[in-house]
Amino acid sequence: MQDAKRAKSVGIWIRVSTLDQAQGDSPEHHERRAQMYAEAKGWTVREVYHLEAVSGKSLMGHPETERMLSDIAKGHITGLIFSKLARLARNTRELLDFADMFREHDADLVSLQESIDTTTPAGRLFYTMIAAMAQWEREEIADRVAASVKVRAEMGKPLGGAAPYGYRWEDDGLVPDPEEAPIRRRMYELFLEMQRVKAVARTLNEAGHRTRQGAKFSDTSVRRLLTDPTAKGWRRTNYTKSRGTGLGWDAKPEGEWSWHRIEPIVPEDTWEQTNAILEERRRHYSKRRGRRPVHLFAGVTVCHCGTKMYVPSNTPKYVCRSCRNKIPIEDLEGVFEEQLKAFFLSPEQSLHYLEQADDTIHERESLRTTLEQERQAVEREREKIYRAYIDDKLDVDAFGERYKPLDERLRQLDEEIPRIQGEIDFLKIQYLSADDILSEAQSVYGRWQHLSFEERCQIVEHLVQEITIHDGEVVIELAYLPATVSPSPETLAKSQHNLKGSWQPPA
Repeated sequence: MQDAKRAKSVGIWIRVSTLDQAQGDSPEHHERRAQMYAEAKGWTVREVYHLEAVSGKSLMGHPETERMLSDIAKGHITGLIFSKLARLARNTRELLDFADMFREHDADLVSLQESIDTTTPAGRLFYTMIAAMAQWEREEIADRVAASVKVRAEMGKPLGGAAPYGYRWEDDGLVPDPEEAPIRRRMYELFLEMQRVKAVARTLNEAGHRTRQGAKFSDTSVRRLLTDPTAKGWRRTNYTKSRGTGLGWDAKPEGEWSWHRIEPIVPEDTWEQTNAILEERRRHYSKRRGRRPVHLFAGVTVCHCGTKMYVPSNTPKYVCRSCRNKIPIEDLEGVFEEQLKAFFLSPEQSLHYLEQADDTIHERESLRTTLEQERQAVEREREKIYRAYIDDKLDVDAFGERYKPLDERLRQLDEEIPRIQGEIDFLKIQYLSADDILSEAQSVYGRWQHLSFEERCQIVEHLVQEITIHDGEVVIELAYLPATVSPSPETLAKSQHNLKGSWQPPA
C-alpha cells in the first residue's frame, strides 16, 4: 500500500550533441541508464523527451521543452531524469528558470552525473542552493528598481498603478474625481451613522453605486477605502513591498515611507474619528480570536486500529476517535526523544551503514569497468574478423560462425553496462543522501531541548513517516534510512528503519 502511494511518474530527458554521438555516447545509452535508475527507485517512466543534436545554449521554446513543462504543470510527470546538468541547460538563467518551475509544481530533478536527486535530503539541499542563486538575482534586480522607486516617491511622481478610488491622475498628481469623490465622501458619512462596514457596503450598492470596475462594493473594499489616508489629503507612497507574485504585501518601516499633500475629500477629523472606531473594533475582535494549538506529532500519529490520532481541545492527549485509544502528549514526546537518542548516538550502526554503502558502490564500479574492458575487446575482435572477411581470408560461412557470437555478446554488453551504471547512480545518490542526514542527525538529540517548536516540527516532518500507538508500545517509522545496505537497489529503495519504545498506559 505504501509503495503504491510513493510511486512517481517521471520523464527522461535525452539531449546528446552530434559530437557526443560521434564518440559513441548514444541517446539509447543515456535512455537505458535513466530507465535503470527509475526502475531501481520503483518509479514509472511516462515520457521520453528527445532533443538529440539540439544546442544547449537556449532550450526554452523548443517543442520538446514545451511538452515537458506542460506535462509537469498538468502533473502527468512529477520528476525528470537526465544524465547531467549540462544536458538540461548550459544557460545558467535557464537552469534557474527550470528549477523555479519544478519547485512551483512540486516536481523533482534527478541528475545522474552529479548524483543529485531532489527526492532525497541531499538533493533538496541542491534545490535550496539553486533557489538561493535565483533569489539573489531577483534581489539584485529588485534593489535597482527599489532605488528608482524611492526617488520617484520622494518627488511625488506616480509609481504605477491606478489612482485610489475618488481620485484621478492629472499632471503627475492626484486630484479628486468629480464622479467618484462624492461616493467616497458618502462612505464616511454612512459609517459614522451606522458604524458597520457591511451596512455601508449594502447601502451604497442599494443606491446603485459601483466600483470603478463596475462591481458591487464589498465590506473589504469599503474598509480599505475608509482607512486609506488619501481621503484626508495625505498621499502615502513607498510604504509596502511585495512578498512575491500572488503572495500579498508587507509594510515597510515607517522611516522609508514618503508623504505628499493632496486635496482632501473629507475633513481630517472625520477620517480620524472613523479610523478610531475601526481600530477599536479590530482590537476587540483580535482579543476574541484564539490561536488553535499545534502539536508536534499531529498528522503522523496513528492508532493501531488505523485511525489518525489528534489532540482534542479538552484533553492533553492524542486520542483515537474510533476505539478511544489515547496517549498523553508528554509520554509520546518522551518516547520519541529517547528513541532518537538510542539511534542517533550509535556510531557503530552509522559507521556500519556507511561502510556497507561504500563497499557496494566500489563493487558495482569494478564490475562496470570489467564490462567496459570486455566490450572494447569484443569490439576489436569483431573488427578483426570483419577485416579478414573483406580481405577474402574468410568465406561467408566462416565469417558468420565467428562474427555472430561476437555481435550477440556486444548487444548483451550494451544492455548490461547501462543497467550497472544505473545501479551505481542510484547507490551514489542514496549514499550521499544518507551520509548527509547521518552527519546532521548526530547532533539532533544534543540540540533537541534548545530547538524552537517550529524547528522540531520541521525535523519530525522530514524524519518521521508514521507513529503507531499500541497498548503499551510506540512504533516510530522513520522515512529515510535503511537499516542495512543490500546489494539490490530494489531492496534498498523499499527498506526502512523502525524504532520501538514502551510507555505505561493509564489504568
